[in-house]
Amino acid sequence: MVGLRCLIFIPTYNEAENVEALYRRIESLGLASDFLFLDDNSPDGTGQVIDRLVAENPRVHAIHRPGKLGIGSAHRDGIRWAHQHGYQVLVTLDCDFTHSPEFIPEFLRCSSDYDVVLGSRYLCKNSLVDWSVLRKVLTGVGHFLTTKLLRMPYDATGAFRVYRLDRIPDGVFDAVYSRSYSFFFESLYVLWLNNYRINEISIPLPARTYGHSKMAWRDAAYSALLLTYLCAKTLINRKAFLYAEPLEPVGASSLKTRAEADWDKYWFSKSTPAPLIYDLIAAFYRRFIIRPALNHFTRLCFAPGSKILHAGCGGGEVDVDISHRYSISALDISLPALGLYRKHNGLWSEVIHGSVFQIPAPDRVYDGIYNAGVMEHFTVEEINHALGEFYRVLKPDGKILLFWPPAFGVTVRFLGIVHYVLRNFLKHDIKLHPDEVTHVRSKGQVNEYLKNSGFVLEKFSFGIRDLFTQVAIIARKPAISRGEPVPDRQRQFTHNTSAEIL
Repeated sequence: MVGLRCLIFIPTYNEAENVEALYRRIESLGLASDFLFLDDNSPDGTGQVIDRLVAENPRVHAIHRPGKLGIGSAHRDGIRWAHQHGYQVLVTLDCDFTHSPEFIPEFLRCSSDYDVVLGSRYLCKNSLVDWSVLRKVLTGVGHFLTTKLLRMPYDATGAFRVYRLDRIPDGVFDAVYSRSYSFFFESLYVLWLNNYRINEISIPLPARTYGHSKMAWRDAAYSALLLTYLCAKTLINRKAFLYAEPLEPVGASSLKTRAEADWDKYWFSKSTPAPLIYDLIAAFYRRFIIRPALNHFTRLCFAPGSKILHAGCGGGEVDVDISHRYSISALDISLPALGLYRKHNGLWSEVIHGSVFQIPAPDRVYDGIYNAGVMEHFTVEEINHALGEFYRVLKPDGKILLFWPPAFGVTVRFLGIVHYVLRNFLKHDIKLHPDEVTHVRSKGQVNEYLKNSGFVLEKFSFGIRDLFTQVAIIARKPAISRGEPVPDRQRQFTHNTSAEIL
């Protein structure tokens, strides 16, 4: 590894009896590597031992977290730290001597030709000879499920690895949601789907030198749920796991509004069972219900080749079929959402980081505007503001298509029951999505909103096509005769020239 900066990462929790001995043993190998220890406020004094090693050697670094936040989140923090500090190679291993440091040089040599190198417990028959029967069974079941359900031909649940960070961007790991032991098979699955080169080296795993395993039954239960999620999500939307270059804000301010923060959290917060299950249901709903409905109604509204705006595009799963039919500009306030949009639709569509309340576009530029599952998140005042912006940027005789859930719709009723059960029976105050504050209650209500902004309602459809979940609303901006002045309501909204077109 000549010329490459290498970091050895070791997470710890109650490893006071092991941490210094492991460090000395690795140091004796004579590797030109730095060390990073991450401790979760171990009550046995592990953190103090690490601080002593830091004071002794400038190549040793430490992260102290306030409490036990999960082994998966520890590895994610270690990978992020290594990227931020310019390391090209990262070695990860446990602190309990189940991973023999003497294998590190072989791992490093192998990483010259591979992006990820794993220690495998299954290439050699007797690698688990010192383990208890229960631990062998749990590990064996995990290996069986990851190979059969995810079809990965690797020992995916081990932590003894080398990552070539000079070839693997940090953003690849943003598609990994687990913060516990399932981080290992989930992260490897994401790397495998992204076609990184992976190789295994046979290693024996002795029993722990001191201490005991920290894996709890809830970790095993979450791992089983996550395996099911990954398998089903791959069948529904494989592209969600693929890496796309992150979109960075260009403007001077990095401060987020509350709405931006809520939506960023929605797109990336899936580290507990309820959001995982909801995300799977939502992916199915977008793929098999909303996407076909959108295909149908866009054909009714917009001519092929039209320049149309998806105002509040989200992750873009619903646009996959129509992105080749129209010239789409995809607008959203959430950068993570726009990153997902790029994953699903490639470079077919322009993506714009901005708000529906200040659309960064000149007047009368779009032939049509549409969105799905957006308007219900706004107050009446905000709805009028957004519709005013739609009117401003829409060409005369252009149309808007809104999918807007009614108060009596199936999804609204279903999610109401789910939230009630979570709060009152499971005692979990979890918001599965940002608040929905204005549902459709009648055709007259919607017509009033549209008339206030100058639109003419053409179609109000609620039926079996989307399983009674959304009202499809089509409205038209009247053609303005030559020489007719632009209505005052168009002048009251100005677009934000600092928003980014990415």
